[in-house]
Amino acid sequence: MKGNSGYLPVLEYLQRQLAGTLAPGEETHMLYPTAISQLLGYRIIDIGEALAEIELHVDAVRHGNQQGTVHGGLLCELADAAIGTAHSTLMNEGESFTSIDLKATFLRPVWQSRLRALARATHRGSTLCHYQCDIHRDDGKVVATVTSAIMTLRGERAAGR
Repeated sequence: MKGNSGYLPVLEYLQRQLAGTLAPGEETHMLYPTAISQLLGYRIIDIGEALAEIELHVDAVRHGNQQGTVHGGLLCELADAAIGTAHSTLMNEGESFTSIDLKATFLRPVWQSRLRALARATHRGSTLCHYQCDIHRDDGKVVATVTSAIMTLRGERAAGR
């Protein structure tokens, strides 16, 4: 189901991409894969309406802080990417969004693991949505919980974003 401009809706595009059924030349109005996901090696492993799960293999040798554990800023970036991906599934052509805030609670350290960040909407308003993202280690334990408010931009506010 293509929109008037020939773009696929974001959710359909990402579902097809994940399933391996995206045809050559099919596009959405948002940029996927994102530059940051390519740089850091994120991989979408599940997608739904206002929901996304992203995976990242981390190692403190590459992603570490002064204490020798995976840097909390990387965990925030991973959560922000999952939240942004989840929110992008709600976007129509001509719409964009921006983060209003982001709060991270770090629960336990990570040295080397495959992390899974699961973001889901906890409140969906017409302009403001709230998300929670839990990041799990390989052993299933939550290493961080991140919450964020996202504002949908329309019209002139969305132009150029």
